[in-house]
Amino acid sequence: MEFIQQNIFVVAVAVISGTMLLALSVRRPAGAGAVSPAQATLLINRENAQLIDIREPNEYIAGHLCDSRNIPAASLAQRVGELEPFKDKPVILVCQSGARSSAACSTLSKLGFVQVHTLEGGVAAWSEAGLPLKKGTRR
Repeated sequence: MEFIQQNIFVVAVAVISGTMLLALSVRRPAGAGAVSPAQATLLINRENAQLIDIREPNEYIAGHLCDSRNIPAASLAQRVGELEPFKDKPVILVCQSGARSSAACSTLSKLGFVQVHTLEGGVAAWSEAGLPLKKGTRR
């Protein structure tokens, strides 16, 4: 008790940081999480995961994962109807580095999608792993 009284600031910081970590882990939607390029390949091949590239059209045309569908992050909520058939199937969201797709993951989870994932490291990690990218037209 004496230790706590003498170090109240340190104890308060420890309690607050622990509470914040716990809140972040509880808030993460079920079924959501980052998948590596290798794990994404398994989901695509074994469970027919749908790839959604949330980058802008010009980024998508410069190079995207084969069979991915381009729905920019800004219009994801408005175009969710296009994804209704995949509500109970694995969906992998892709952006350039993985940062934008994390936010989009929570958007789809709130809209009722059960298995939403983000590609860890995005297109950059996919390319770095030596996996193919397709250039050109939008889908």
